[in-house]
Amino acid sequence: MIINIFYGFCMALADSVPGVSGGTIAFILGFYEKLLDSVHYLFSKEDPKKRSQAIYFIAKLIIGWIIGMGMSVAVLSNLFESKIYLLSSIFLGLTLSSIPFVIISEKKNIQGKYGEILFSILGIALVITISSLRSSVLNNSSIHFESLSASQFIYVFISGMIAITAMVLPGISGSTLLLIFGVYVPTITAVKEFITFNFSVIWGLMALGLGILFGLAISIKTIRLTLKNHKSKMIYFITGLMIGSLYAISMGPTTLKNPLPQLSFSTFNIFGFILGIAILLALEFIRRYLEKKSYNQK
Repeated sequence: MIINIFYGFCMALADSVPGVSGGTIAFILGFYEKLLDSVHYLFSKEDPKKRSQAIYFIAKLIIGWIIGMGMSVAVLSNLFESKIYLLSSIFLGLTLSSIPFVIISEKKNIQGKYGEILFSILGIALVITISSLRSSVLNNSSIHFESLSASQFIYVFISGMIAITAMVLPGISGSTLLLIFGVYVPTITAVKEFITFNFSVIWGLMALGLGILFGLAISIKTIRLTLKNHKSKMIYFITGLMIGSLYAISMGPTTLKNPLPQLSFSTFNIFGFILGIAILLALEFIRRYLEKKSYNQK
C-alpha cells in the first residue's frame, strides 16, 4: 500500500507541472501498463474481480496523488505570484528536453515512417487552434474560477476532459494541455483557495473535475486501442503537441489573475531553463537505473 501511495505521490508531482506527465512517471517507475489496465477495468463490467482489484489499486494511487498535489499546489501557487518567469523557463527546459527523449525511446516505432510527420504538424496546428479558441472564448481575459460565465464553464469542462488523456499517455503532461488552454495557472490558484477554505471557486473546480471524469470514461478504451494499433502516428502527434506547447508555456504569464507580458528574451531565466533540463535528465537516469536493475534481477 505504501509503495502504491508513493507512486501516486510521484505522479502528482509530475502532473502539477507542465513538461512531465504522470504517465511518464508511471512508465519510469514500472507500473504504466498496470495503470492503463486498471483504468480500463474501472469502467468495464467484463470482469468484476479485475474491476475490484482496479478500484483498490487506483484508490491507493489517488491517496498519494492528493497528498502530492496538495503539497505541490502550496509551493507552486506562491511561486506563480513572485517567480512566474523562472517557472516558465523551467517548464520550457523540461518540455524542450523531453522531446528528444520521447523520440529516442520510441525510435523503433517511428523509424522509417517519416510520412507520418504530418501528425506532428497536426499536433502543432491543434495547439495554435486551441490558443485562438481560448482568446475567443475568454475575450482576451484570464479565467477566474470564482466567476465563470456559462461559456467559460463549458470551456473549463472541455479542458479537463482533454487534459486527463495525458494521464495515460507518456510524453505529454495534463498540465501542459491545461496550460495550452490557459486553465493551468487558474487551476493551481483555485486549488490553493479551496484548501484554504475559500469555497467560491468550487463551481470552477467542479467544471474541471466533471470534465476529467467524463474524459477518463470515454477516452481510455480509444487510447489503448490507438496506442496498440497506431502507435507511430500517436508518437508523432504527441511530439507535435509538445512542440506547440512551447508557445503555450511562453504565454503562461498572460493567464495569471493579474496578467503579465509573455515570456521574452529579457525575462527568460537561463538558470531555470537549465534546471528544467537537469530535472528531465535525472528522471531519465532513474528510468535507466530501474530498467537495468529489473534486467539484472531477471
